[in-house]
Amino acid sequence: MDQKIENVVIIGSGPAGLTSAVYTARARLNPLMIEGDEAGGQLMITTEVENYPGFENGVTGPELIAVMRKQAEKFGTRFITQNVTKIDFSTWPFKVWIRDELHQAKTVIISTGASAKYLGLPSEKQYMSRGVSACATCDGAFFRDVEVGVVGGGDTAMEEATFLTRFAKKVYLLHRRDSFRASKIMQDRALKNPKIEVIWNVEVEEVKGDGKQVTGVTLKNTQNGETRDMNIEGLFIAIGHKPNTDLFKGVLDMNEAGYLVTKPGTTYTNIPGVFAAGDVQDPNYRQAITAAGTGCMAAIDAERWLEVKEAELE
Repeated sequence: MDQKIENVVIIGSGPAGLTSAVYTARARLNPLMIEGDEAGGQLMITTEVENYPGFENGVTGPELIAVMRKQAEKFGTRFITQNVTKIDFSTWPFKVWIRDELHQAKTVIISTGASAKYLGLPSEKQYMSRGVSACATCDGAFFRDVEVGVVGGGDTAMEEATFLTRFAKKVYLLHRRDSFRASKIMQDRALKNPKIEVIWNVEVEEVKGDGKQVTGVTLKNTQNGETRDMNIEGLFIAIGHKPNTDLFKGVLDMNEAGYLVTKPGTTYTNIPGVFAAGDVQDPNYRQAITAAGTGCMAAIDAERWLEVKEAELE
């Protein structure tokens, strides 16, 4: 088959993928990025980013992605705005398909990210980034001196609620059961915080607003079905994240939650020549800046691995 074999194919186009594109392009590896139908990752639904270094007045998520993409393009990155539909990492060079279109690659960097889990309410979608958020670290500072709710009962919910007490006047932990599944230490920290109040056995049935901002929620009691309205100005969904790794099941090592496992201190997966960066392999931090950092690591790891591989083939 007389087909071009790419030096590096990057799957996914958030901060991790775009940073690895900048680095591999500057290393003259001429990367091909398959950025997906919904390019840009979670930042594309983030209105204001104030904690990414270099932007003293903040920047919107889509603006940050646009700047990174232009930078990657400037150094020669090529883009395909479609989804990868199939991969085969069993032989080298690796094979990556977009439907019937095959791309072969000497190295692959996976940066497909993770998606926050949501409740699935139309009203929740309507007020996304207008009072509804899935990241307290990203958006907490916009909720100073107001009352907010956090949905969830795991460690993430406890962390988010505790973090939000730095800004919010009051934080309501909204949980559908009568006990948390969070670790004891995280529960204790949240329950001892005077700014946090737990409302047990409730589900959010509807997010209410004035068309521009969240003004409250309708809560349904999970035991007797009764509903009541509560006035809050922010709602944080903390029911977990799902890494976008379905494509790699049975091929790459994952933890029980589906995050790709990388060798500590590197971006190496269990298949030599395949690297993973960003939220797809990071269940802990999930920040744009940490994703960008591992994108840089993946690019350098791929470049060095390729050098050794090509020296072996000579």
